[in-house]
Amino acid sequence: MDFETLRCPWGDHLKTCAITVADLDGVVLYQNKRSIEVNGDVRGKSMIPCHSERSRQIISRLMANAEVNAYTIEKRGIRKLIYQAPWFESGEVAGLVEFSLEIPQDMPHYVRE
Repeated sequence: MDFETLRCPWGDHLKTCAITVADLDGVVLYQNKRSIEVNGDVRGKSMIPCHSERSRQIISRLMANAEVNAYTIEKRGIRKLIYQAPWFESGEVAGLVEFSLEIPQDMPHYVRE
């Protein structure tokens, strides 16, 4: 699959959520509008050189073991939830997707059973 054929029309209209999808080689296949605003247009380019060695190891582990990586950050006064997970094609890991969602400073937490 390439970035020309990967489309997500609803994702392009999310104002506070950046979506980035990469293949197994780290080549960015899709970015929604918010991702392009935040990261620049890197579609068709490898995301690997933009990351530290530690981050590269995490990316490799996530794809090799079909794992999820989730954490929060604060950047320029905006808190974000970063959620990185493998995506699948024909039952096999095909790459990595990252959702970067802006979250409120005082976000409530509920326990539901």
